[in-house]
Amino acid sequence: MYCEQARAMKILYLITGLNLGGAETQLVHVATRLKARGWEARVVSLIPSLSSAYAEDLETAGVPVVSLRMRHKLPDPRPLLQLAQIIRTWQPHVVHSHMVHANLLARLVRPFARVPVLVCTAHSVNEGGRLREILYRLTDPLCDLTTQVSRAGLERYVRVRAVPAHKIRFVPNGVDTVRFCPDREARGKMRDALGLQHSFVWLAVGRFERAKDYPTMLRAFSGVAARRPETCLLIAGQGTLRGEAEQLVAQLRIADRVRFLGVRKDIPALMNVADAFVMSSAWEGMPVVLLEAGATGLPVVATSVGGIPEVVDDGKNGFLVSPQDHTGLAHAMLRLMDMPPPELRRMAKAAQDLIGAHYSLQGAVAEWESVYRGLLQRDISVASRATLV
Repeated sequence: MYCEQARAMKILYLITGLNLGGAETQLVHVATRLKARGWEARVVSLIPSLSSAYAEDLETAGVPVVSLRMRHKLPDPRPLLQLAQIIRTWQPHVVHSHMVHANLLARLVRPFARVPVLVCTAHSVNEGGRLREILYRLTDPLCDLTTQVSRAGLERYVRVRAVPAHKIRFVPNGVDTVRFCPDREARGKMRDALGLQHSFVWLAVGRFERAKDYPTMLRAFSGVAARRPETCLLIAGQGTLRGEAEQLVAQLRIADRVRFLGVRKDIPALMNVADAFVMSSAWEGMPVVLLEAGATGLPVVATSVGGIPEVVDDGKNGFLVSPQDHTGLAHAMLRLMDMPPPELRRMAKAAQDLIGAHYSLQGAVAEWESVYRGLLQRDISVASRATLV
């Protein structure tokens, strides 16, 4: 019945927040494309967002957004009751939550409001420590399926018994290869506008938070800049630790080589400005920006954490280094910069081919639709058997 009436399908997305980030980007892209395929979609955010960009994108696409406006760290039953009321009123066929707080709240609401199918997605190998993993284990019976954006994350969650092996599935993030692709015209215009015609440009994109470990990147770049005066580093993003990063740049005396760009909506153009992408994360899931860099044809130097080694094939489309090792990161960056242009072009082509084959947004949307419909069909079968009994 559900599969035959795809246009009547309702899906409610629940996420911790709608600030700019990889998990949020993925939700927006999937929700808007499912809307275009005939699904009815809504998004509920637990906390108020600092930026309205994603909410505006969703609303423009016809996907309503509601915030539960959670602010307090102390237990508060009101958001749970509010979410239960939203579910009872709208009656979605699927609830799909993203990130640990939303995942736990979605599970806890289930006894108070009927949810035919609940899918919970974890976006990192480490979502905050042992207590949260225990909470995942305790609430697992309230969830139909947990998904991980990386194989490394899936293996770890099974190993620490946060999720039983038969109830977790790897579903990778996807990138829009139409928006993120090499564009020589955009590259020339933006490099001229930024005064970077003759520079080797490194690009980093991500929030200034502990997981991204910008201090390691900045210390590494300090060493690179000392050897290669023609290089510069562009950093797009915002976060609670930006002030600390700016202070470190001043201490390292590289302020003339590092540009803090803040939140940008022209990431595809910035990817084309760059000659290479750098990521210094201490831990990760499957970084969407890394997929975007690969789709744009950027060689990558990144830390070997989370799902990054699933995307960066060391020596073929970039280089991998150990986390929190600024000396190793600097060495890899210099090694890439010293490569002959034909080898860099080979790396760029390898990056594009890998993303196109395994991480396209079109493929990700199709896989999610298959997951939802498969679980809904199972729900129908279970309900039918219960009726017969």
